[in-house]
Amino acid sequence: MTTIPDTARTTTIHEAARETPVFGEYDVVVLGGGPAGMTAAAAAARAGASCLLIERYGFLGGMGTAAGVTNFCGLFANVHGEQRRVVHGLADELLDRMRALDGLNEPHLVLGRIMGQAYDMSAFKVAADAMLLAHGADVLFHALVVDVAKDDGGRIAAVVVETKSGRTAVRGRVFIDCTGDGDVAHRAGVPMEKGDDHGHLLYPTLMFRVGNVDAARAGEAWRTIPALMDEAEAAGTYRFPRRGAIVRPQRHAYEWRVNVTQMKNADGSAVDGTDARSLSNGEAEGRRQIVDYLRFLREKVPGFEDAYALDIAPQLGIRETRRLVGEAMLTGDDVIGCADFEDSIGVNGWPLEQHVAGDIKWGFAPLDSRGYNQLPYRMLLPRRATNGGVDNLLVAGRCASMTHDGQSAARVSGSCFVMGEAAGVAAGIALDIGLVGGIDHHTGLYGVAPSRLASLLRDHGAYLGAAGESFSG
Repeated sequence: MTTIPDTARTTTIHEAARETPVFGEYDVVVLGGGPAGMTAAAAAARAGASCLLIERYGFLGGMGTAAGVTNFCGLFANVHGEQRRVVHGLADELLDRMRALDGLNEPHLVLGRIMGQAYDMSAFKVAADAMLLAHGADVLFHALVVDVAKDDGGRIAAVVVETKSGRTAVRGRVFIDCTGDGDVAHRAGVPMEKGDDHGHLLYPTLMFRVGNVDAARAGEAWRTIPALMDEAEAAGTYRFPRRGAIVRPQRHAYEWRVNVTQMKNADGSAVDGTDARSLSNGEAEGRRQIVDYLRFLREKVPGFEDAYALDIAPQLGIRETRRLVGEAMLTGDDVIGCADFEDSIGVNGWPLEQHVAGDIKWGFAPLDSRGYNQLPYRMLLPRRATNGGVDNLLVAGRCASMTHDGQSAARVSGSCFVMGEAAGVAAGIALDIGLVGGIDHHTGLYGVAPSRLASLLRDHGAYLGAAGESFSG
């Protein structure tokens, strides 16, 4: 316990030094249990590594559960005008487990250009638990990373987490940061970026679901709702936080998901998911917006007259905060231009989805193109020239190495599944051939051969986007 004099009125307090107990020691420590984290942990454990996944909530799924997204984006690509499933590997196993729980919708078209796939949130949570257990990974829930400890050479030796049991440390040989906010990389001093060239972030959304929808009367309401919103605004009866409402049925036709809110600060800038005050204000503002929008649905949209707020997501859906500055950075041009990389670990088929002030701007690859870009292994690696000796860290998910524009596409669940599985496989390779964990200086995770990584990913059913490769993985 820290004590301070009653008369002290300083802006800081002094905490006493402490001895932090070690929770355990693992070959691989994964931080964050979203789509990237769960596949990273499963892949590392499948490779024979002892692995611990640390998650701040009491369930897995990341934004897909904690933020109520309930829709997989990026599993498909529009390949020369044909919808093709392009994300496989561990994603196949997860979806099979969800399907067995009757927790998956059939894929649906988004904007007439690309497929999404809605799911039941509870099925996602349960299936993720089962997948991690089946591959032998350990999970520590209700733990928030607050610091890192380095060895004399600059490598990460341990992460420090706060739990209900108190502060504890977890030692590891390889660390995979899938926190979404790049918390581990940030605390390790690895260079990061936030926002575009002017510091502007993608705007967050607070998701909610409505129940008791009359599906027969609602019909394809997702097609008519935007026009009804325009009419309500023109009449002066409603003012909406953004255009581009996404209102879709869920696994059960009487439940619909609503993606329409937009969180901004008093100055109009996007709420920052790494700023506690901004984030707190955004949560309350999101709930206020939900009350207004539910009133609109009941008054103006057929089939929603008796709808109610079935649930509001436990947290804001954060789209962008810190991003790694890596060995390679995926750009918006890479997405639109369907870029190839020699060290491909899989593909992204989702377009640019830029949540700007009051609107969503979409950017698609040309209709006659193959509709996807490859993702390079190097986007998971901190830039070597500026990593300060950290050679045992991979960063996967929405905080991987991408520009602001590139991240607006490859932050979605499909790409995160790809990055996470590749990170777990790469960790297994590095441990197997002694690239990490030794006393002498090694090349660390930079020494993983892309050809070996690609071969193992293909062996496990992943699709890497090479010419002539089967879409079935």
